[in-house]
Amino acid sequence: QVQLVESGGGLVQAGGSLRLSCTASGSIFNINTMAWHRQAPGKQRELVAGITNGGSTNYADSLKGRFTISRDNAKKTVYLEMNNLEPEDTGVYYCKAYIIPFGDLRRGDYWGQGTQVTVSS
Repeated sequence: QVQLVESGGGLVQAGGSLRLSCTASGSIFNINTMAWHRQAPGKQRELVAGITNGGSTNYADSLKGRFTISRDNAKKTVYLEMNNLEPEDTGVYYCKAYIIPFGDLRRGDYWGQGTQVTVSS
């Protein structure tokens, strides 16, 4: 079984910072791209940032300069550092990873359960 678990969400005032973490566990041979997505109330889920296992990153244009994605391959963990948060950043943040498991488990995208981020004005 493969699982992704996020942590680090919470309530913060506008201008504040949060650091999200997402750790993969289970029978994992390799993890390719890891990414963060978010879904605001009443809106579709959108990509926030992604990072390859080689460290190449990409960001949603509107978030460049405020958010930083990083990963620790040894810990199977991806991070999202969020600075100067705005009320518009409120939503559920989901971790996604392309995982190649051992054995007969499905290879492909796995999602975490999400962590709530609320930014008050």
